[in-house]
Amino acid sequence: QAQLVESGGGLVQPGDSLRLSCAGSGRTFTSYAVGWFRQAPGKEREIVAGISWTGDTPYYAESVKGRFTISRDNAVNTVYLQMNSLKPEDTAIYYCAANSWGIQLRTTAYGYWGPGTQVTVSS
Repeated sequence: QAQLVESGGGLVQPGDSLRLSCAGSGRTFTSYAVGWFRQAPGKEREIVAGISWTGDTPYYAESVKGRFTISRDNAVNTVYLQMNSLKPEDTAIYYCAANSWGIQLRTTAYGYWGPGTQVTVSS
């Protein structure tokens, strides 16, 4: 079983950067794939990026390719989402989620979720 907590959200201006962290607990967290999802008001939750337990071949949604980078440090049980060149349309609650099967695009494939962190991009 894993417990996840996100941090690093905030209010920034367009073009700024933020780094989100997803801290995991539990002995098996380092063997889980982790996905970052986001949900804007009135919209469905969508995957932003995913990373396997090894960190190889991460996945990125088209809307964030070239701007966001997902990484993990298994020594400290943490997965990061570096977000650069932020846009107003990136405004959402960001969630991290974990599963034991590998990178999945559907929210229903993840059994463990953090409470989320708000990211607001506005001038």
